[in-house]
Amino acid sequence: MVQTQKKMRRPAPEVVVCAMNIIIPGTNEEPGLDTQKVGAFEALPGGNAHMHSIKGQVAVITGAAGGIGQALALEMAHRGAAGLALVDFSDRVEQVARKINTEAARQVAIAYRGDTTDTAFRQEVYADLSTKAGVPRICVPAAAITKDALAVRIDKQTGQVLIYPMEDFRKVVEINMIAPIYWAIELVAAVAKDRASRGLKRWQPEEGMQGAVVFLGSIASIGNVGQISYSSTKAGLEGAASTLMAEAIYYGVRCSVIHPGFTDTPMVRALGEEFIRTKVLPQTQLKRLIKPEEIADAICFMITNAAVSGELWADAGWRPAT
Repeated sequence: MVQTQKKMRRPAPEVVVCAMNIIIPGTNEEPGLDTQKVGAFEALPGGNAHMHSIKGQVAVITGAAGGIGQALALEMAHRGAAGLALVDFSDRVEQVARKINTEAARQVAIAYRGDTTDTAFRQEVYADLSTKAGVPRICVPAAAITKDALAVRIDKQTGQVLIYPMEDFRKVVEINMIAPIYWAIELVAAVAKDRASRGLKRWQPEEGMQGAVVFLGSIASIGNVGQISYSSTKAGLEGAASTLMAEAIYYGVRCSVIHPGFTDTPMVRALGEEFIRTKVLPQTQLKRLIKPEEIADAICFMITNAAVSGELWADAGWRPAT
């Protein structure tokens, strides 16, 4: 359902999900790759530019170790994706890649562990995936964190006025906004490079879409008490998607944003069962948390339907109390 004016109440406790400003040292294995492989990639030469289907596509998903990112990776594999770069700080991403490859009985997923804000790591992922699976044409940068607190508050014990730490704000901006934007830009660059290598210039409609980016926004993008940094970054992705769409269409790449409501992920579960039962569920028409699989299905719809642009609200009919 599409919602336009909403307010949220209580902020979530600080939760770090999927990405951090730390680079995990390399191992003796192939850099950043899952070592348990089944079969070989089945990507089409140059990638599959027929964006009306997930089948045969090569995609990059950050925050793929859990939550919506993991659900999306599983959904894309089930729909026949040819290659998936699963990117995350957590080593659990290796388990997700292994599960996908085992269920598919073929090599489809590669796990990349590292810091999504690191330029060299991002470029390595794209270069390695392109070599092994073909040109990536889908990017869903889902890694994000929350560091929630009021912008200004007074310490009850000392009476001191406390301002939200700038270092926390910068960290959230780096991970939630700047990093996703650059993972998306890298996707556009990969498509542009492939087109240039084939002597193609400005995209023409008869070619069909050449790529798609879906940013993960949030219902908090319209503002939420206690989430000055998180809400700012999710709102910022709206402007980035609109601008990048205007530029990237030159190469046939679409960009959009999905705004999930309260979804059954570790970040939401950290609110606590009592808060979810009394404060969240009564304000949703479905009276339950959204399933990550439902958001994954919506993202696949946004990727494959060229008529869908702008923003999609997947909020389970959320109506905040006034």
